[in-house]
Amino acid sequence: MSAASPSSPARSDDAQVPSAQQVRAFAPASVGNIGVGFDVLGHSIQGPRDVATVRRIAEPVVRIRAIRGDVPGADSLPLQAERNTAGQALISLREKLGLAHGFELELDKGIALGSGLGGSAASCVAALVAANALLAQPLSREALYEFALDGESVSSGSRHGDNVAPMLLGGVVMATSTRMIALSVPDWLYAVVVHPDQVLETRRARAVLSDPYPLSQVVKQSAHLALFLTGLQRGDAQLLREGLVDLLVEPRRAPLIPGFAEVKAAALEHGALGASISGAGPSCFAWFETKTQAQIAAAAMRIAFAAAGFDSRAYVTPVAGPRAEVIGSV
Repeated sequence: MSAASPSSPARSDDAQVPSAQQVRAFAPASVGNIGVGFDVLGHSIQGPRDVATVRRIAEPVVRIRAIRGDVPGADSLPLQAERNTAGQALISLREKLGLAHGFELELDKGIALGSGLGGSAASCVAALVAANALLAQPLSREALYEFALDGESVSSGSRHGDNVAPMLLGGVVMATSTRMIALSVPDWLYAVVVHPDQVLETRRARAVLSDPYPLSQVVKQSAHLALFLTGLQRGDAQLLREGLVDLLVEPRRAPLIPGFAEVKAAALEHGALGASISGAGPSCFAWFETKTQAQIAAAAMRIAFAAAGFDSRAYVTPVAGPRAEVIGSV
């Protein structure tokens, strides 16, 4: 399912919006890494979202007209297109397809920056899905992937798809440098994602991972990843429980998140199959076998963050979360 080249674009599962000059689309928040899948696994969630409004303009440029939102960090985002994840994604789309026209973009941010919920990724995915609907021949989601990676790299400094891929496809997705692969997800799986009133910049969270890891740890982590993926495919809760244990990234990032240890303990005490850090943090997630378990655990996880001095918001969501979609046109 590699991204198709624009000379022979893959058939789109997104319809063109007839005669539209302006399209609005949303992209959901996401859980990157899912603990054991650093930079290659992620899943979308029901809850916060970014909305992009894209207009087709005659001038062959990408212009960001406005960025709105009452979430932390929204007013600090650059309006220069090449410095903005959404702007760069549309620049890449225009250049690769050789479009004669341009795009004007407005963003309504619903996902806080530095939250570990894929806020930068959601902006570029929402913009791409909206712009794609304005094309005479819309591209497939797989073909949009490379442009989403171009946009995401502006924020994170690297091309990793663990946030943009599940936003494009929905549910749990394995993302490599060239492919998005949707994975099987049992319909009984629910997640709790708790976002505390903390900010943790992605670049800082990645910096603590720079030292090498012992081979023995890498081997153990590989075994956990194999158990986790097999558990998903088989719908086996016990395999998921054994696999959802991060030995590499979580131990180094946990000290950057006050209250994390207590939040994770609260989740496990309430029946979680596993719990870890969402993306770069500071948000945390846990997986459960039922929605009821997740709802009860969500309150306990918030209490744990409160004991550490931080208010938080909790989202209870199917692990098979939504994908980005068009929500209106003019």
